[in-house]
Amino acid sequence: MNTRPIPSTREALPVIGCGTYIGFDHAPGTPEYALLPGVVAALLDAGGKVLDSSPMYGRAEATTGELLAASGRRGEAFLATKVWTQGRDEGVRQMEASLRLLRADRVDLMQIHNLVDWRTHLATLRAWKDAGRIRYLGITHYTASAYAEVEAVLRSERLDFLQINYALDDRDAERRILPLAAERGVAVIVNMPFGGGGLLRGLLGRPLPAWAAEIGCASWAQVLLKFVLSHPAVTCAIPGTRRREHMEDDVRAGFGSVPPPDFWRDKLAAIGR
Repeated sequence: MNTRPIPSTREALPVIGCGTYIGFDHAPGTPEYALLPGVVAALLDAGGKVLDSSPMYGRAEATTGELLAASGRRGEAFLATKVWTQGRDEGVRQMEASLRLLRADRVDLMQIHNLVDWRTHLATLRAWKDAGRIRYLGITHYTASAYAEVEAVLRSERLDFLQINYALDDRDAERRILPLAAERGVAVIVNMPFGGGGLLRGLLGRPLPAWAAEIGCASWAQVLLKFVLSHPAVTCAIPGTRRREHMEDDVRAGFGSVPPPDFWRDKLAAIGR
């Protein structure tokens, strides 16, 4: 799989990961849970690494920890999760719980979810990073109405990562956020690369255009992921799924060449129709 460097360290990160929202919120013994080992295997077998979770995703953190422990492949994963609460002590308690659920002594990336009490948590994250309990720190958001605050934090603080929504039908981040992240040397993880799912569902019944093969795409999911990866500020996209066949399809977007941004100029209107 293609990789891109994390700007703050130049560590190579594979460009396709997996989000665990909804898909990993299932308990052992359920039919849905039984599908998830295949998702993790498909990601890791393809050379992907990033598994992104959060305390707000139900039992997704616990599921992720269980699956990696059962597979014996924890060392292959780049574990990311979030702090999502008010107050220093409650933030510490929540992050300690996350590490227990993930069965990890440390996580690769801890993010302040939706900028909740970010000033308080950022001080804690810096202390945890210095102590080796996390490797990277960052912030997240998913609504354009918060972009002014996201921009202000990017300008005022030194961060390793930003997680933001970006998709073919959700391009507000192109205007200021993605260029600013590149300028500030911040890695970008893209959530909702399928526009929250509605965009992909609307395309599935349509035949792929002939030009899809020119960029190495055999499905609409791969086309949408290649679009996201076409932005030079993007480091990794994390489509979510609980089906192995979908993960196997998604990871193929991480191979081969990625078209330049101007490739899409005459394609976007056609896709929109």
